[in-house]
Amino acid sequence: DGRVHTLRETIDALRNEFKLTDEERKELLPSGRQCVFDNRVGWARTYLKKAGLLEAPRRGHVVITDRGRSVLAQEPNRIDVKFLEQFAEFIEFRDSSRNHDDDDTNAPTSTVEAGTPEEALEASYLQLRSTLADEILEKVRESSPEFFERLVVELLVAMGYGGSRKDAGERVGRSGDEGIDGIIKEDRLGLDIIYIQAKRWESSVGRPEVQKFVGALQGQRARKGILITTSAFTRDASDYAGNLESKVILIDGKRLAQFMVDFNVGVSPVTSYEVKRVDTDYFVED
Repeated sequence: DGRVHTLRETIDALRNEFKLTDEERKELLPSGRQCVFDNRVGWARTYLKKAGLLEAPRRGHVVITDRGRSVLAQEPNRIDVKFLEQFAEFIEFRDSSRNHDDDDTNAPTSTVEAGTPEEALEASYLQLRSTLADEILEKVRESSPEFFERLVVELLVAMGYGGSRKDAGERVGRSGDEGIDGIIKEDRLGLDIIYIQAKRWESSVGRPEVQKFVGALQGQRARKGILITTSAFTRDASDYAGNLESKVILIDGKRLAQFMVDFNVGVSPVTSYEVKRVDTDYFVED
């Protein structure tokens, strides 16, 4: 329309133009810090500015340029990265962001077309995380039952239950434990106790196993328990646990591995990347 618009106005107009559903409007990037659509509009604005189709008359605002009007007059089927490659300014921007100062940096241009840089980065992170979780679970399945029981208690301590490893949890896991493999304090003062059963099952865990654990809890007059397996739970077992008066949490192998990654149990950081944005407040002149 030839008028100056803020990014928020642009996002709202495009949401209506594309008739996004509420779910599509609210969908977040994997980091949970920004809406996917907002992120894509922001990067589309950046690409169009770098190609000379938009310009910023003042901070946080954009308006179409003469080149932009000329492009629209051609009535192109779509304006994407490939289309913008006809403009030398965009080629320069793309190549500089890919290569920086090193000639040996080989970032594929297809990642730009597949999504925004944030989406590509977070998708790669999730893929690495998923692979790591699979490797962790395989290691856990290869460990001894005693090691697995200790691991579970240490994980719960790392998640914030109790205080130190010495004070918060203890492994039972011996003859006469009546199906209880560990005991952990719910808080530092030990106001409540959580009982744990940790088993390295190969096949899915069904309702009978959950019922046995519930029976062991009742024998201890316990109100809370955590049943952990390296495999999975059947739907019947999950439904049964969800309808109990006492609180019984089921953790399967996939969730166990994810928790280990989240709380740095059995893993160690290798590399970290800090993603930054422009601090617009810094550039406000009095």
